[in-house]
Amino acid sequence: MTVKDLLRGKRVLVTGSSSGIGAETSRVLTEQGASVIGVDVLERLDNIDEFYLADLSSESAINALVEILPSGIDGLVNNAGLPPTRSASKLLAVNLVGLKSLTMRLIPKLNDGGSIVNIASLAGLGWPKSVKAIRAADGLDFHEIDDFIARWNVSNEGGRSYSFTKEALIVWTMQNRWTWRDRGIRMNSVSPGLVNTPLLGDFLETLGARAEEEARAMNCLGEVKDIAPVVAFLLSDLATWIRGANIVADGGMSSNILCEMYGL
Repeated sequence: MTVKDLLRGKRVLVTGSSSGIGAETSRVLTEQGASVIGVDVLERLDNIDEFYLADLSSESAINALVEILPSGIDGLVNNAGLPPTRSASKLLAVNLVGLKSLTMRLIPKLNDGGSIVNIASLAGLGWPKSVKAIRAADGLDFHEIDDFIARWNVSNEGGRSYSFTKEALIVWTMQNRWTWRDRGIRMNSVSPGLVNTPLLGDFLETLGARAEEEARAMNCLGEVKDIAPVVAFLLSDLATWIRGANIVADGGMSSNILCEMYGL
């Protein structure tokens, strides 16, 4: 098997396919032989075989999308997401509630042996400190988002709304390690560090000195080409024994944080 044959014959759905990590992932998947279904609120780009315009912050839009999507999907890349400069309610709707809703509704359209890859973030590293809020978000409905934000203090201040969605996504990935084991469907996540995408400015604006410190510690920013191959691997048949894992691709930043945390 050559690299270009890694995903030969597979059909993969990529949300947020029109920019950043989603666009590069679509390109890499196409290069490796996959047929790519793109979903975005932006225009269609190259390397997309089928494209659907959809707002994943809307429950009705997600329901309508699932109705018209084809069956026989081998992979789902949950990449669509909003930065911490957007309103907390919109951010939770897309990054967490909408992502879960789309995934669960698509399960019947996934082939046995399928792979789900969630794009999380280094920002989700602190999930152990948020377990109570994460448990409270289990089953969170679109209509309950504003009340949840107020109750659990996950506003935009300091980028908290964004961090929380990524913490919850990493936990959700772990919880679903064996959910569809009888069908061979696996779920994993990838956590990038700071990556040079069109949204980088939003993160620098929100996180300020903290983001600049991370960039200095890593010595360089990540590029979309550093993330897409990791996603492609998790979608491939080479990764069938990896389940419920969060693969970190952050230039070593999470290791740096943990070493400092424990005096190593």
